[in-house]
Amino acid sequence: MTNNRQPLQLYRHTLSGHAHRAQLALGLLDLPHELIEVDLGKGEQMTPEFLKISPFGQVPVLVDGETTVFDSNAILVYLATRYDDKERRWLPRDPVAQARVQAWLSVAAGQIAFGPAAARLINVFGVQRDPQEAITRSHALLKVMEQHLGAQGFLVGGSPTIADIAGYSYLWAAPEGGVDLAPYPAVRAWLSRIENLRGFVPFVQTPVGLRAAP
Repeated sequence: MTNNRQPLQLYRHTLSGHAHRAQLALGLLDLPHELIEVDLGKGEQMTPEFLKISPFGQVPVLVDGETTVFDSNAILVYLATRYDDKERRWLPRDPVAQARVQAWLSVAAGQIAFGPAAARLINVFGVQRDPQEAITRSHALLKVMEQHLGAQGFLVGGSPTIADIAGYSYLWAAPEGGVDLAPYPAVRAWLSRIENLRGFVPFVQTPVGLRAAP
């Protein structure tokens, strides 16, 4: 989808999977946008200026004219309803489908955040957490997703939604946290289907965990 509006602004950090969710949505919806890098290492996310648009000091943040949206899942919902209002491909109007999308957004904020996202956080950013706990949580999640995706192409039926966007980044990057995706062929096939969508934006690969140089 294209329009004549000014490009949206996305404040992000290149290595943030949460920020990549928002960037992926912008690409898949074909929305002109400007990427603004926030240097987390220098603490730019905690400056008074940034806290005005992101009160918790987190990325991503989307600025659309006078509208500011923080939180990656909130950004996905905003983009899907604001810019895909006619077709509603990415967030269906049907109450049942919409509820199922919301359920997977909750998984992204819960099981994915405390599983593969947390495991990657340890290796990429050096956060002090228990890696084995995060890896164990990741495999518990992946076993459920493997069964679910073995019966359908995407998380909510046969077409992609923002549920898939919310899940992609950290599951693709799971090996960076030491989580092996080899036992989950249906999950890997799902990742490939997302990568083949028009407008797909790849997530930067970090050479850590199972993707570390031999």
